[in-house]
Amino acid sequence: MQIQLGQSMDILMGIGGEAQMEKFDMAKYVWIVTYKTSFYSFYLPVALALHYTGFATSKNLAQTKEILIEMGEYFQAQDDYLDCFGDPLITGKIGTDIQDCKCSWLINQALQRATPEQHKVLKDSYGRHDPILVDTVKNIYREIDVESVFSEYEAQKVKSIRAQIEELDESEGLKSGIFQKLLDKIYRREK
Repeated sequence: MQIQLGQSMDILMGIGGEAQMEKFDMAKYVWIVTYKTSFYSFYLPVALALHYTGFATSKNLAQTKEILIEMGEYFQAQDDYLDCFGDPLITGKIGTDIQDCKCSWLINQALQRATPEQHKVLKDSYGRHDPILVDTVKNIYREIDVESVFSEYEAQKVKSIRAQIEELDESEGLKSGIFQKLLDKIYRREK
């Protein structure tokens, strides 16, 4: 049910174009990501493995959830970044978050940093299926230097996740290596 709520909120946030964009903020983004990506793609598979292997103590599940929810948030921010700036030959897809009016990490960062003029252009251009307007949004992202903002975010987020992994209490059979391997798989990925 939680996963469906996250997916539904993601879809609903994109309905209504510019009017809906006014409702975007990082709190909504984190909520969507927690239930759409983090819970389903990161926490649930490991939690199920813990149950299957008999290591699903309340302490192990709580630690797993804390680390993997944050890792999933990082993964989704990466995915949003790659949707816009990734090489389609490497990612295997052409991103459509701008056209689909997604409440993405990038638009939330841009809205926080945009001048009033840039904000108006974003409002007039975001969520439109016009390649010129999509390029207009990407140009504002570049003006705001959202690429550097993402690099700083990535460094801070990975540092935080690594600290959580290092502090992991392994006394009930949970192993930090699994979390490190998961982080290594997604860190600075290109697709």
